[in-house]
Formats: sequence, C-alpha cells, structure tokens
Amino acid sequence: MRSKRFAALRAQVRLSRMEPAASIVSAPYCWFCWVVLGAIAYFSGSVPFAFILAKSRGVDLFKVGSGNIGATNLGRALGKPWGFLCFFLDAAKGALPVLLAGWWMGILGKTAIEIEASTAWSWLGVAIFAILGHTLSPWIGFKGGKGVATGFGALVALWPAVTIPALAALTLWILILLLFRFISLASIVAALSIPCCIGVAALLAPGEMSMGDRAQRAFPFLAVSGLIALFVVWKHRANIARLKDGTEPKVFGKPSPTPSTESSPSSPPSTP
Repeated sequence: MRSKRFAALRAQVRLSRMEPAASIVSAPYCWFCWVVLGAIAYFSGSVPFAFILAKSRGVDLFKVGSGNIGATNLGRALGKPWGFLCFFLDAAKGALPVLLAGWWMGILGKTAIEIEASTAWSWLGVAIFAILGHTLSPWIGFKGGKGVATGFGALVALWPAVTIPALAALTLWILILLLFRFISLASIVAALSIPCCIGVAALLAPGEMSMGDRAQRAFPFLAVSGLIALFVVWKHRANIARLKDGTEPKVFGKPSPTPSTESSPSSPPSTP
C-alpha cells in the first residue's frame, strides 16, 4: 500500500516538473510560427507581378505612364485585361499567406469576437507583412504599388472576421468607380469603409457577449484595418492633390488633357 502511494507521489512530482518545461517550450514555438508566417507573407507579397508582366511584353513599367508598379499603370500600358490579371495576382499573393496562417494556427473560420486578442494581432500582422512586401519589394529596389489589391486579398482571407466587410468595401469601390470614374477615389473610399463595416459586423454578430467584450475582441481588426486605410490614403496623396485640381485621369474615357499626367513618374495615378 505504501509503495503504491509512494509511486503515485513520485508520478505527481515528475508531472509537476514537466509542466513548466512544456509551457516554456510551447510559447516560443508559437511565436516562432508567427515569425515564419510573417516572413512567408512578406516574400509572397514582394513578387512584383506588374513589373514581371510588363517585362514579358518588353515594357519597363518604371518608364511608362505614372511609373508606378501596380495594376492600374499596367492596365494603362498594356490594356485593361492585363490590369485585371495583375489585380487578381496581387490580391492572391496577399490572400494565400493569410489563409495559410489561419489554417496553420487553427483560427480560420472564427469570427472576430471568437479570436483571442493576441492571436488576432498576430494574424493581422501576417496581412500587414504581405502588404509591406508589395509596397517595398526587395526585387525592384524596395519599390512597389500602393497596396490596394494586395490589401484587399489579405483582408478577404481573414475568414470570416474581415471577409464580409472587405467584400462590402469592394462593392462600394465598384459603385464609386462607376459613378465618378476615378480609381483613386474609389480606392480611398473603399479603404476607409472597411473599419466601419468591421465595427458594424462585430456589433451585429450572434451571441450573448456584451458590447464591451465585443468591442475588445474586435479592436485589433478595427485598429489594423484603420491603419491600412490611412496607409492607402497616404499612398494616394498625389492623387488627392490632382483630384482637388481637377487633373486626375479617369477610367472608361480619355485622361484629362494636362501635361505630364501620364508621363511624370513623380505624380502617379492610383495603382493598387
């Protein structure tokens, strides 16, 4: 009887010694996973599809149109089908690493209010790294586009936490584009609408969680989408100036008859 009690006591002591060690190992491993996923996202986003597609047709995109490396400038240089192809590729390179991260960490399919704040920050960090890869690509001298298409793909891939708000923003983008024919204006308005849509989605999500808890869980998504929106606005500062001056080129028609609108690299029109 004493031997059984002694054996049980020894087993408890052994387990108590093992548990702290296990927790010490698991925490760094989790952070290591997020670091690896962030690196994957950056290099995925850094693939300059617009530059590659233009080069395949013998065009140096830096010397054509606005000189910006993105779908809009590519579409103006090679035609709208090439621009749409580039938009799809840029969105995909933002979406794939975010989907991989969500699947790998077991949070894909959870709403914003179901994800712990620390995990949400890390997942959103992967999306940010994908956008940074696009805007600061090491393969073309840390230059790039304005991050609209890649950011859209990355946000849509945050399924379903940001997917519906991102698709609502896409609908708004199409509406603004059809009404005013300015890609830059449509991109700015759509980007600014995403945090608003996320807040509404968090408040209307089913469940018995209090408003305070909902806001706390949704805060990482609100904060990061807000920062991305401000970044998109900042990248379009030259376009905003031209919108004020009435010199911003429109789509579905001839550009405004102003000198250097399409030839000066220093004043790019909106490019995702």
